Amino acid sequence: MLRFISILLASLFFTSTAFAQVSGWKYEWPNTDFSKKSVEFSEILSGGPGKDGIPAILEPKFHKVSDEQKLGSREPVMTVELAGQVPRAYPIRYLMWHEIVNDVIGDVPIAVTFCPLCNSGVTFDRRVMGRTLTMGVTGKLRYSDMVMYDHETQSWWQQFMGLGIVGEMTGVRLKTLPSWTESWADFKARNPQAIVMQEPEGSRRRYGANPYAGYDTGRPFLYKGEDPPYGIHPLARVVVVGSRAWPLERFKNTAVINEAGVRISWKSGTASALDTRSIAKGRDVGAIRVRDAITGKDIAHDVSFAFAFYAFHPQGTWMLGD
Repeated sequence: MLRFISILLASLFFTSTAFAQVSGWKYEWPNTDFSKKSVEFSEILSGGPGKDGIPAILEPKFHKVSDEQKLGSREPVMTVELAGQVPRAYPIRYLMWHEIVNDVIGDVPIAVTFCPLCNSGVTFDRRVMGRTLTMGVTGKLRYSDMVMYDHETQSWWQQFMGLGIVGEMTGVRLKTLPSWTESWADFKARNPQAIVMQEPEGSRRRYGANPYAGYDTGRPFLYKGEDPPYGIHPLARVVVVGSRAWPLERFKNTAVINEAGVRISWKSGTASALDTRSIAKGRDVGAIRVRDAITGKDIAHDVSFAFAFYAFHPQGTWMLGD
């Protein structure tokens, strides 16, 4: 009987806590449908800033590679190369402070996203169910990963998965597009006629500085989940393709891995954005590119911290090699 009462009281506590949590959110999010969700509200935490406290970029400007003067040679950029279009580079020095860039390449509306706390850089097609969404930053975290929102329905999205988790778009998944992180030197050497995103105007943010100095050798921020298995450090980088993860440690002795139908290549020369105070001076963590082993076409992937992969793919496959 006492056990039943304890369970009942605990249930009432968590129910009342969740109700209070949602009631507070509704002041800031009056147009979000909180009756629809696929996750527990208790898993969603405030990361500090409120809605749009981290301002997504809505109208990025670009200039030619030859006109860029601010980027260090090893600074990481996110590269997007769509068929028939001029390649574009999105410097992490800007994504560090804005986390989302809404852009249009040709006739494809995209969202280039980067969550510093998970080291997760993913590019999405913004077209969903016949409409084009504009993505912003909620200021919330789930498993230390950015929770995005769309302006059109005010639904909340998990950045790591590209999945709607709260609101009208709950259960809807954004299409992931191939993109990768590499050094500025490698991008411009391969694409001398390409374009690169310019520094956003009118902002006082310290572009080029890493506000999370030393983060990628510490512990995850606001993460209450379990650590990865096999003794893998939570902040070890892993290459994520679907529900498989390859630890970057495997590239200590080889530059190419061919497994599970994909060809993963590693190249030195790209700085960690989450190491030293200056992004350009971060230690070399290299760059990853993933292609289909047969066709050679680029495949959508992510290079994230191991804890994030485990949190969102608890039954995922760890590609540990022999």
